[in-house]
Amino acid sequence: MNQRPNNQLFDAYFTARDMREVFCDQGRVQAMLDFEAALARAEARVGLIPQTAVAAIEAACQAGHYDFAALGEAIATAGNSAIPLVKALGKQIAANDAEAERYVHLGATSQDVMDSGLVLQLRRAMELIENDLARLGETLATQAWRYVATPLAGRTWLQHATPVTLGMKIAGWLGAVTRSRQRLRELKPRLLVLQFGGASGTLAALGDQALPIATALAEELQLALPEQPWHTQRDRLVEFGAVLGLIAGSLGKFGRDISLLMQTEAAEVFEPAAPGKGGSSTMPHKRNPVGAAVLIGAATRVPGLLSTLFSAMPQEHERSLGLWHAEWETLPEICCLVSGSLQQALLLADGLEVDAVRMARNLDLTQGLVLAEAVSIVLAQRVGRDSAHHLLEHCCKRAVAEQRHLREVLGDEPQVTAQLSEAELDRLLDPAHYLGQAHTWVERAVAEHFALTA
Repeated sequence: MNQRPNNQLFDAYFTARDMREVFCDQGRVQAMLDFEAALARAEARVGLIPQTAVAAIEAACQAGHYDFAALGEAIATAGNSAIPLVKALGKQIAANDAEAERYVHLGATSQDVMDSGLVLQLRRAMELIENDLARLGETLATQAWRYVATPLAGRTWLQHATPVTLGMKIAGWLGAVTRSRQRLRELKPRLLVLQFGGASGTLAALGDQALPIATALAEELQLALPEQPWHTQRDRLVEFGAVLGLIAGSLGKFGRDISLLMQTEAAEVFEPAAPGKGGSSTMPHKRNPVGAAVLIGAATRVPGLLSTLFSAMPQEHERSLGLWHAEWETLPEICCLVSGSLQQALLLADGLEVDAVRMARNLDLTQGLVLAEAVSIVLAQRVGRDSAHHLLEHCCKRAVAEQRHLREVLGDEPQVTAQLSEAELDRLLDPAHYLGQAHTWVERAVAEHFALTA
């Protein structure tokens, strides 16, 4: 069949191939046809249509039978994708079994086909995202333990703060992944539900058989039967979009941290190297964080798409004009962007290149100032908080003005040496001895990951 031109120049960079297959034209059409085939089976089970009609309907419910380019042209006139598809389906069935054609799409409306088809696509999309999140969590848990005791400068307001560990930083990324997995698990029963209401949501065309057919249809599609049709109640879809937005934002944080750690001035952690990766068209020396760019790019684009979903929520009466239409490409695009972000995050997490020597060197860039708090805390217990703070502040200013290491300045200060021995000062100015609960935070984040995976 003829296909419409595809604009996929950037797909390999921003979207995972499996996710694009879910939401390509064939994926969309097949999901709607799966609804039609299941509806025929359900109605035959209840006795509304003859069992002999089912085989002919099912045989026609194969996306490969249809011309997507022609469907695309017809959508421009029909106003949605189900109307021309159902017409084409009817013709396909009639060509082989005119009797069976009478029973196709019986009692359903276009939105039932499109929304239930979308839910089938979202179920597959969620499986892909959950699998990738689980893999990412496993990799981050491994890396967090690997670097649990590797010190690096903590940074607040983009300035050196007190020491942390790389494992603790990775555990932060891991915790966000774990919470996203929990959110997806919690919303699944609300999202994976049938849409089946007929013309205005009452299923009046099916009479007394409406509820048995709806029940059978839900069973056929392995979806839950909601308390009522949800044609203009879009909270389920928006909730899923919101969780995807949180995932995109969390991955964006991961990408932002990596890109900052890769900066020439830091050069502490790098994306994995590969031939041709991260180069420049003019500067041979460049090693750009191209994976992190995808994570940051998705985190930047998804909120705008998500705002469309929220804006489209106040839909009119029993079928919306325009607001429903605004959703059609929006949620699939969010899924695709998140999938691409996850693919890049998996590559980054698995192949992190760490320069622990550079981390130690950078920790000493301020010549001990990042450990001033450690000294102040101990000194405060001996001379009082205010006195200790003012004394350390004075010593820090001297260290900067004289371009000397804080350890030397403290060693020359009688008020300090009267309270702290040489050994105590050496220990207090060692980053490895001022990591607080960093090990505990890693332990807890990894434990939460494994508790969810078990």
